[in-house]
Amino acid sequence: MNIILSEDNPKKDDYINLHQTTGWNAKGLYTYDQLYTAICNSWYSISIYENKQLIGYGRMISDGIYQTLICDVMVHPDYQNLGIGTKVMNSLLGKCNQAGIKWVQLFSAKGKFNFYEKLGFKNREVEAPGMSLFL
Repeated sequence: MNIILSEDNPKKDDYINLHQTTGWNAKGLYTYDQLYTAICNSWYSISIYENKQLIGYGRMISDGIYQTLICDVMVHPDYQNLGIGTKVMNSLLGKCNQAGIKWVQLFSAKGKFNFYEKLGFKNREVEAPGMSLFL
């Protein structure tokens, strides 16, 4: 497998094609223009290509000092279980290490807990749960 990693945001059409393989945004809460604007506003992102096809992507929102959130980690279904997701995560975590960030949070897609656990992530303690507000 000949893959290329890029810190540049993918082209919009490439991002849309990969995003559509995830089943996310099934309720159509956001347009693809909005989602693409969101990734372009990220603190850091990594795109992985094979033969110019976007096969993996991940991004972080951060203040660059101590608050960091990993989100939108995606691997094309044809490339899952081949180490692409690990490459995405290693790139994201490497950027955190480079910036001296010591506390990293993430949102995980359903059923992906074991993947992140293998990378050292743990559930938040019961005494310190995270919270969300859906508007």
